[in-house]
Amino acid sequence: MISYLNGKLIEKNPTNLIIECNGIGYEVKITLTTFSALGSDESVKVFTQFIVREDAQLLYGFFTKEERDVFNQLISVSGIGPNTAMIMLSSLTPEEVAHAIQSEDVKTIQSVKGIGLKTAQRVIIDLKDKMTKVEFSTENVFSKNNTNRFDAFTALVSLGFDKKAIDKALDKIITGEETVEELIKHALKIL
Repeated sequence: MISYLNGKLIEKNPTNLIIECNGIGYEVKITLTTFSALGSDESVKVFTQFIVREDAQLLYGFFTKEERDVFNQLISVSGIGPNTAMIMLSSLTPEEVAHAIQSEDVKTIQSVKGIGLKTAQRVIIDLKDKMTKVEFSTENVFSKNNTNRFDAFTALVSLGFDKKAIDKALDKIITGEETVEELIKHALKIL
């Protein structure tokens, strides 16, 4: 119904924002991924998903169409509601969610708060074929080096290390020619 909002950013919080479009202020629930991607520009464009429930009408906002597509796929799974999908997309990027589902990485999906083993398995079973159809824009497509970085990052997260610490460690050691194994070994020395 409402595909996107393009307007003036009035208020920005980690879980929601208010966008004014033609004199109307829309409250939009967002993920942490969208929060960090938006920056402090006064003019913003947010892709949205409008959900009507018995007790509320809610607008969910995303920085990219791909994030919205992953959100819609997630809420199609029994046991995953909009709030759980938002938590999932706040904990993991859309690319990480798609990669975890495609590679059947139950531990990564289960690492999200509120998702148990059975729900994680159901997500993989229901969405494995559908996630291959979700295309990420060219700015999100990984080069070989970024793919190696992503794989090393995912492996280190599954070992229980902090995401920010992993990012810092990988930023220190990447020169462009490392294999996934080399990245993990060097990062483990720093972590």
